[in-house]
Amino acid sequence: MKSLIRGTLVPMAVLAAMTLGACATHPGNPNALWNIVSKQCVPQANDPSAHNACAYVDLAGGYAVLKDIRGVGQHLLIPTEKISGIDSPRLEQPGLPNYWRDAWEARVYVERSLHTSLPPEDIGLAINSASGRSQNQLHIHIDCMQPEVVAALSAQRASIGESWRELDVPLEGHRYRARLITDGTLRDTDPFALLVADTRARGESMADQTLLLTGTTLADGKPAFILLNDHVHGLDRGSAEELLDHDCHVRGR
Repeated sequence: MKSLIRGTLVPMAVLAAMTLGACATHPGNPNALWNIVSKQCVPQANDPSAHNACAYVDLAGGYAVLKDIRGVGQHLLIPTEKISGIDSPRLEQPGLPNYWRDAWEARVYVERSLHTSLPPEDIGLAINSASGRSQNQLHIHIDCMQPEVVAALSAQRASIGESWRELDVPLEGHRYRARLITDGTLRDTDPFALLVADTRARGESMADQTLLLTGTTLADGKPAFILLNDHVHGLDRGSAEELLDHDCHVRGR
């Protein structure tokens, strides 16, 4: 968490004024997120006296954390490099930062917005497919999990191993695959890399994929992750964001 201590939270009234006119998820402006990050957050990060539109900007790490105007705690991790999304060939190239690791560390901003800490299984990180998103800049949603999804994953936890398998029950009406990641800090594991290798083997397109990462605990008490994957088919638009709860009902449990 050391890299996040330097970040400062922007008062909600100020942030709302900065982002309302360029809604971060407005389908009519698919470049809104990129405009906010490239034209506001990054330049303001170079000016210590400026109020930054983002909650945190790590210029060396190549990402910014922005409070989404939707939800009580939802934040977005957005690269400061122009990357379209899960369909970008950049995800398959060497030297890409591990945005999932950075996004997991950035969950503290969700907790600060909620004024409470959350167990790892109540936090989720999601990225939508190319057809299931509204923005043409890669962004990872950081928010609370749907309580029903938390319960479903808990019930099936014993059957989730380190290879992909379809869950026994649908989540939000869709069939997801799941796998365990035992690298509890994501130091050596990038979920994008795991998906790229599997998608190639299955002959599918990365543009059609969606991912969600949530925390769990191993039998020995060590932290780990559950990675969920779905893809575009039929009426399923490949939007794992559906497993998140922007009203964050888990905080009241």
